[in-house]
Amino acid sequence: MALYEHVLIARPDISPAQVETLMEELSEFLGKQGGTVAKTEYWGLRNLSYPINKQRKGHYALFNVDAPAAAIHELERQHRLSDDIMRYMTVKVDDLEEGPSAMMSRKDRGPRRD
Repeated sequence: MALYEHVLIARPDISPAQVETLMEELSEFLGKQGGTVAKTEYWGLRNLSYPINKQRKGHYALFNVDAPAAAIHELERQHRLSDDIMRYMTVKVDDLEEGPSAMMSRKDRGPRRD
C-alpha cells in the first residue's frame, strides 16, 4: 500500500464537533476500504487565501493515510459528492511524519511578547 497526506477544507458554517465527526467517519471509511489512518489533525477554522463559494474561512483537517489507490479514489469521489467539503488535496509521500505537522507546531511564528 502507498502512503498519502490528505488535507480537506470543510465549510465554515458547520461546528468543530461536526468536523470531528466527519473526520471519524472518513477514518472508518478508509478502514473499511483496507487502509489505515496513522494520524489525524484538526487545524481549526482558518482564513482562506481566496474566496471559495463566497466563503472566506474554512475548517482544515489533515489525514496521514496508508491505503491502496482504489480507496483514495473512492474517498475523493465521496468528497466531490459531499456538500460539507469545499476543497481537498491528496499527496503521495515516501514516508509519514511522526510528530505534529508544521501547522500544529507554532514555534518561531512572529515576535514574542513577554
